Amino acid sequence: MKYLIAGLGSIGRRHLENLRILDPEGEITIWHTHSPKRAGLAGGVREVFSFEDAIRQKPDIAILATPASTHIPLAQKLAGAGIDIFIEKPVSSTHEGLAELRQIQDANGILIMVGYNLRFHPPLGVLKQCLNEGKIGRLLSIRVEVGQYLPEWRPGTDYRTSVSAKTELGGGAILELSHEIDYARWLAGDVTTVMSMAERVSDLEIDGEDLAEIILRFSSGALGSIHLDMVQRSPSRSCKMVGTLGTAIWDGMSDSVQVFTTETRQWTEVNPAGKQDRNQMYLDELDHFLTCCRTRKDPTISLTDGARALEIALAVLESSRTKRSVSL
Repeated sequence: MKYLIAGLGSIGRRHLENLRILDPEGEITIWHTHSPKRAGLAGGVREVFSFEDAIRQKPDIAILATPASTHIPLAQKLAGAGIDIFIEKPVSSTHEGLAELRQIQDANGILIMVGYNLRFHPPLGVLKQCLNEGKIGRLLSIRVEVGQYLPEWRPGTDYRTSVSAKTELGGGAILELSHEIDYARWLAGDVTTVMSMAERVSDLEIDGEDLAEIILRFSSGALGSIHLDMVQRSPSRSCKMVGTLGTAIWDGMSDSVQVFTTETRQWTEVNPAGKQDRNQMYLDELDHFLTCCRTRKDPTISLTDGARALEIALAVLESSRTKRSVSL
């Protein structure tokens, strides 16, 4: 197989290394979209600096690891060339061009997957299984949280120059941390209404929100809340689901999953705490997409899923701006 990776930041490099593991014989081309700056790559990886040169390599699969604001224009070009595409989250920073991308996708019969890798994280899979098997009954509420101090996200990198700090590129807490929006929808079902407050509350030198408090209503009737922040000095990640027959909690720092049921009247650890190989979910996600490309089966996280997560995120921003609830 021939692969094209557009962009070589931290996530682009991760996908590069994982491709080398999953397909050691694959031909990999890196497309630098801004300037011909050598990345010092080894292992026979080809580098190009224009779309024309990238297409000349005749890739079968492209991975978009560029800023979110560039995803749709690049994806339209690649889809028009008949290339299957893996798009890093979020799928974009605006709605613009998404409908056209869907049309190009349908016309060319290509596959598109969006990189919400937490769906491939085993402890979250255990949480979803608890819900699907009825262990906690009908879902009534879900509470999701993630937070970490932005300057500590990528050691050795000036956070002020990162995509995360620039809303024009798809930064800010809501789009950067939209994993939580996607997996809340994955667990609880589709979202019908959102209300939010989102602001820059810290002294971080960014131009967007660094904290967001979100309230959601789901089509099932369940209510939910999502807390997103870039300010916590001690990282935090968790999910709590309350049902008619019990409660399930994922501690994202220890990766334990505990369940309390009315039947047992006690907490049971269904996924013991323990250090997870953080890269494994990225490997599993990419392996899933490569398998879909070979078998021509639709990927788990489609362009439609990515577009819906974006729609919810943009509704959150609108709600904060207008100080009103937004229906979806």
